[in-house]
Amino acid sequence: MLKQLSIRNFTLIDSLDIDFCPGFSVITGETGAGKSIILGAIGLLLGQRADPKAIKNGAAKCVIEAHFDLSRYDLKTFFEQNDLEYDPDDCIIRREVSAAGKSRAFINDTPSPLSLLKELGERLIDVHSQHQNLLLSKQNFQLEVVDIIADDGNILDDYRRAFNAYNATRRELEELEEKIEADKKNADFIKFQYEELSNAALADGEQEELEQLSETMSHSEEIKTALFEADTLLSSDDSGAVSNLRNAANSMQSIGRMMPDAAELAERMSAAYIELKDISEEISRLADNIEFDPAELDKANNRLDKIYSLEKKYHCESVGELLCRQNELKEQLDGIENSDETMGELTEKLARRRQQCLEAAGLLTAARTAAAAKIEQEMAERLAPLGMPNVRFKISIDETEPAPDGCDRVSFLFSANKSTLLQPVAQVASGGEIARVMLSLKAMISGAVKLPTIIFDEIDTGVSGKIAEKMALIMQQMGRNNRQVISITHLPQIAALGQTHYKVYKEDTETGTASHMTRLDEDGRIREIAQMLSGSDITEAAISNAKELLKK
Repeated sequence: MLKQLSIRNFTLIDSLDIDFCPGFSVITGETGAGKSIILGAIGLLLGQRADPKAIKNGAAKCVIEAHFDLSRYDLKTFFEQNDLEYDPDDCIIRREVSAAGKSRAFINDTPSPLSLLKELGERLIDVHSQHQNLLLSKQNFQLEVVDIIADDGNILDDYRRAFNAYNATRRELEELEEKIEADKKNADFIKFQYEELSNAALADGEQEELEQLSETMSHSEEIKTALFEADTLLSSDDSGAVSNLRNAANSMQSIGRMMPDAAELAERMSAAYIELKDISEEISRLADNIEFDPAELDKANNRLDKIYSLEKKYHCESVGELLCRQNELKEQLDGIENSDETMGELTEKLARRRQQCLEAAGLLTAARTAAAAKIEQEMAERLAPLGMPNVRFKISIDETEPAPDGCDRVSFLFSANKSTLLQPVAQVASGGEIARVMLSLKAMISGAVKLPTIIFDEIDTGVSGKIAEKMALIMQQMGRNNRQVISITHLPQIAALGQTHYKVYKEDTETGTASHMTRLDEDGRIREIAQMLSGSDITEAAISNAKELLKK
């Protein structure tokens, strides 16, 4: 429930602090007094887009803050899931908008994204403005009403899981069909590419071996010279390192008995001699094997040219990637060859999932059909006292192809008279009739949905007299069921039935025009309702009439 609203520097409001009461309250005021400003401020708290132009001229920022009592509503989980402090007796929502266009939102003094503020706001306040009457022409709104009364959330969740599985398989089949069709068109080219790579008889790692062979043979003379020089320096009989190292080891060994350190060094030198001798022999072997073979070099380079050409053609950087591409082409060819079998399996899977989807949709349709009958009866009972004794309200449910919300197209059909045919309500109902239909729907929905506060913005458009009074009684009844109902109205019959009465008015000051809002006492209510009855000149008859209305 909305307990308090505070507004600073918002359009014509300098400063406003107003307390709200439970039950049914009314807000009145002349056209242009600022009632829409109050709604605009509440809209900011509900996450609506902020316009810096709405900030009062000369102010750095506007601040809208509201306090809510959540003690009767199950919202603790929402706060826990979003890591917010939970105080059921005083939940504070604040919105700040700077003149520079920056907007900040807070929930219990914790900075929060606007999306989170909007999500919470939708659970706290339902603002029904005149443009919402257009919802009656929207099938998704009509379907939502039926689902709310059906309380079919679990059934709808089951259906959506089945639909999502069916839809995913359908997309998979479509993609497969497109792929197979494209592959079949390119089958000859795919086969040519595969055979070209297959005939190349590529081997992973051969490119590196060929490149090394080409490099070695291209510099064979230079390599052979270096190897010969190294071999001479190591293995020459007179001055070779191997011979000298062996002699040095023998010398150190000869004094090993007399000098233990010399013996240790001799062992190390002997080990080095063995290693160096092995290196010398390896160099000699390499030198013997280096031969320049022009034919072998041409063969290696031709093979490399073939590999490079294939890599360029297939946009690959290695033989390994070419082999992967070859495998992909093979899979495509196998897929074309086995396409009928694959398509058959996926088609059968789609049929199974469609059947599962339709079965889930059937349960959903059954729940909606039962709810539709309940809505039809209750709407007739609610609308008849509102000046439509011959009203007929029918909900048509037609079968459709599976969609995210089921296989049902819902349409509200309406006739206010016995002699007229049932037609879509948005097409045949007058403005006043639509207002009464929407009020009846809201009253019915509010019984199924726990919503702390409902605000009606001129729901009484197009009605007057006794009908307005009965509409007020409906709102009064809604306010008795642990809800807060606030009606912005121009009709004295509705204003008189509010438990609490607020007035919005303007006054001109030295600094400009300012809007104010105040709670009326008994005398104030009498004068306000009398003025609504007679205009600016309040007559004794109007005052007497106002008192009579308030007695009700």
